[in-house]
Amino acid sequence: MPHSPAEPAPSNHAPAHHRTRPVHWLATASALAAVIAGAGLLQPDRATGASADPVHTTGGTTPKSPVNGPQAAAPDAHAVTYPLDCKGLPQAVTATAEGDLDGDGRPETVAAVRCDAGSGTPPHAIYVLAQDRAKTATPRVVATLLEAGRKQTATDLTIRDGLVTASLLGYSSPEVPRYSPDTKQLAKWRWTGGKFRQELTDSTPTGV
Repeated sequence: MPHSPAEPAPSNHAPAHHRTRPVHWLATASALAAVIAGAGLLQPDRATGASADPVHTTGGTTPKSPVNGPQAAAPDAHAVTYPLDCKGLPQAVTATAEGDLDGDGRPETVAAVRCDAGSGTPPHAIYVLAQDRAKTATPRVVATLLEAGRKQTATDLTIRDGLVTASLLGYSSPEVPRYSPDTKQLAKWRWTGGKFRQELTDSTPTGV
């Protein structure tokens, strides 16, 4: 399944995490797209790549109502190996949200993932997981909403009415300690027109 690079969202430069040996937290598949085109995210074999277009206005297509019948189970976020290079450290899923993002009546899972360093503040990546209809199918990563290279921490991850939202904590300058982020952005992603479109508020000071 082809992927195209996601267009970077605004971010601040930040050094390696505070008081620990410098470690570069990088996604191994930088070409993993933030969007997958096609009739549904659960059918990646039919999909083609498309570029992500962050936008600053609300709108988008409202997902269709779920199909009749038993609700399918959302993909298990803990059953996936993510394209995140942790330099031999384990990966940690710190938050998940479930919901039908593409309107095909089957739920997807959005997972916030980071390296389990044991200390410091490794940044998050946010992934969308889908699963084919076959009973033996395993969950797979079909889109990247936030790359670890943005050096942000994701909190308050939710899905409501097909809209993914998360608070992204970051740093206004390299001098800000890694354990004390001082900016906050509210990010929103919606599947519309065959891609995820992103809204991103301006960074604001925060006392987190």
